[in-house]
Amino acid sequence: MASLSSVRWLTRALVATPNPGVWRGLGTSAATRAASRSQGEDVRVEGAFPVTMLPGDGVGPELMHAVKEVFKAAAVPVEFKEHHLSEVQNMASEEKLEQVLSSMKENKVAIIGKIHTPMEYKGELASYDMRLRRKLDLFANVVHVKSLPGYKTRHNNLDLVIIREQTEGEYSSLEHESAKGVIECLKIVTRTKSQRIAKFAFDYATKKGRNKVTAVHKANIMKLGDGLFLQCCREVAELYPKIKFETMIIDNCCMQLVQNPYQFDVLVMPNLYGNIIDNLAAGLVGGAGVVPGESYSAEYAVFETGARHPFAQAVGRNIANPTAMLLSASNMLRHLNLEYHSTIIADAVKKVIKVGRVRTSDMGGYATCQDFTEAVIAALPHP
Repeated sequence: MASLSSVRWLTRALVATPNPGVWRGLGTSAATRAASRSQGEDVRVEGAFPVTMLPGDGVGPELMHAVKEVFKAAAVPVEFKEHHLSEVQNMASEEKLEQVLSSMKENKVAIIGKIHTPMEYKGELASYDMRLRRKLDLFANVVHVKSLPGYKTRHNNLDLVIIREQTEGEYSSLEHESAKGVIECLKIVTRTKSQRIAKFAFDYATKKGRNKVTAVHKANIMKLGDGLFLQCCREVAELYPKIKFETMIIDNCCMQLVQNPYQFDVLVMPNLYGNIIDNLAAGLVGGAGVVPGESYSAEYAVFETGARHPFAQAVGRNIANPTAMLLSASNMLRHLNLEYHSTIIADAVKKVIKVGRVRTSDMGGYATCQDFTEAVIAALPHP
């Protein structure tokens, strides 16, 4: 798999660490397997790139089926290693989590659906989804919000990128009842992780030929926590004189995105703000069904939808929009250096949307998920 490790440019070009010894290099092989293999471990197939698939909850399995159908039609040399992890379907346990982690660590690339997090407290504050991201150190979530040709929304020709730190902040799972009826929920901000995500954002902007990075914060109120994040962004910005740097308070950012989103290029922000802005920005170009996303650590790349919604009310109704997952799968193929397959799938999806004859209900049409998938397959180049 040397060729596989050599093409993962993002995790080398975009990630830097003050202590290189902490992370393994991408060329390092997975730890030697134990002699006895469990049933949950993957079996490699010669000639294909192994990719961990985690369908998740809600319409996730339907979206993954669409991906598999399109990949099959396009003869994509990818072998999916499918695992299941769900807190709402009684398919979550420490054993299953370890199986998923083992597969992801071995394959280093994964495509996942939304793992739904129940609101009920059952003794564990950190959800399986959060634990998975932390154990893989998937610190950078990247959502490219781009208008789709032929599909008109309130704002057209949008092209902006949201980069979110997703291993600390408000989602640190540190809550306790300090007194009867008084809950303390801790927000964690560290210099190391703030510098890391800021550098990722500026490296991304440099690599992609973008001109501006906007740091989103609430340092006027959270003077120490968000103040540290903002300070780190400013320090990193000084290392990139060719990239314009701006700052914006989170509430103003929400308003500006709705009024004039064209002013933004790359936005970098802490965890909670990124979660909110991802969804707001997705709504600007068509909603959760059309925006792809991805998450990176120093070693691993995970591809998913940009706005994470299980869309549980659509389960079994064949109405989910597979656009976001198919575009995410296309991005995954580009990450694997399968440029041809990545391009033909993305072009086929965009062609179907531009023609406008086959659109799911969220895009104002009447087509089913299967109809859209078949239309994409028909739009693929055939020998």
